[in-house]
Amino acid sequence: MAPELPAFNALPLFPLNTVLFPGGLLSLKIFEARYLDMVATCLRERTPFGVVALTQGHEVRQAGETQHFEVVGCLAELIDCDSPGTGILHIRCRGSHRFRLDQPQQAADGLWEARAEGLPDDPVVAPTPAQAETVAALQRAVSSLETQGNLPFLPPMRWDDAAWVSNRWCELLPIPLAARQSLMELADPAARLELVRQYLRQHQVITD
Repeated sequence: MAPELPAFNALPLFPLNTVLFPGGLLSLKIFEARYLDMVATCLRERTPFGVVALTQGHEVRQAGETQHFEVVGCLAELIDCDSPGTGILHIRCRGSHRFRLDQPQQAADGLWEARAEGLPDDPVVAPTPAQAETVAALQRAVSSLETQGNLPFLPPMRWDDAAWVSNRWCELLPIPLAARQSLMELADPAARLELVRQYLRQHQVITD
């Protein structure tokens, strides 16, 4: 039996100039009142919020500005929260399930909420032999980042999972936001990893 997909009648949303992937690490500095209240509620009720990529507008609320964002996003689960000063929170979140929005509404304080239906998780499939160098290149990148003390990933490292490897590459590659969004939405992790492999070959990161 397939696992039950998450569903929300009023999922709080955080539109950002980034794409959150399942299993990804997201660090944010929170200072706007609408998001301070949202984080407080999520901490109290142990619930996630939704991260969606902006297609128009700014992350910080501006008078008279219209925001537009993608309808497919990723749930963010709080893993730690720190307050370095009054009215400021530093949070770290883990990406979990993808979702699709319906009927987003903006409250008077600027916070967006929407009905949201969970999308199926990526199936667990192994990278193909042709993708082995793509995996090895990510392992080298992780080793280098660890040496610099700047690893942007959460353990465990799942080298035998095409979805995990492709998602981590998508977070690292200097690709446009729209391309990153399309890759996140792609339901076939093997196809996503193959697109990553082709990109790495075209840019001579790998030579397989």
